[in-house]
Parts: sequence; structure tokens; C-alpha cells
Amino acid sequence: MTITSAFVLFAVIWFLTFLIVIPFKIKTQGDLGTVAKGTQAGAPEVHNLKKKAIITTGVTIFIWLIITLIIIFEIITIHDIDLFRRLAG
Repeated sequence: MTITSAFVLFAVIWFLTFLIVIPFKIKTQGDLGTVAKGTQAGAPEVHNLKKKAIITTGVTIFIWLIITLIIIFEIITIHDIDLFRRLAG
């Protein structure tokens, strides 16, 4: 695994994790009873994005480390998941 592929793997995992974490503990304008004129009641009032980004980074480091170790030590290879034996070797 090259350094570039390690960074790309980290970025992909980070954004996927962030998209999962974003909806947690959102307080909408409708929940708080302060709907601003011209907005929808489901619009977020309190979103805590900084805290969610920090949580996402911690979770991503853990997941990235596991996947990186699997790739580096070849615990699972492409030949292990080649169900139809299309790859030679």
C-alpha cells in the first residue's frame, strides 16, 4: 500500500463515517418550536458539526488501522474473494 492509497482510503472512510454520524442528535427548528420564516420545520437548529467531525475522525482512525493492517499483512487478498476464479494466480 502506497502513502497515496493510504490517504485515499482514510478520506473515503472518513466521509462515509461522517455521512453516517451527521443525523445523530440533531435538534430541528420544529423540535425547539422556533421555526424561522421561510424555512422548513425539519431544518437543523443545533447540529454540533465540530463534535461530530471529531468523533468521525476517531472512529475513522480505528477502522482505517484495521483495514490497513489487513491489506499490509495480506490477511485477506483479492484471491480470497474471487468466487468465480476469474483471476489467474
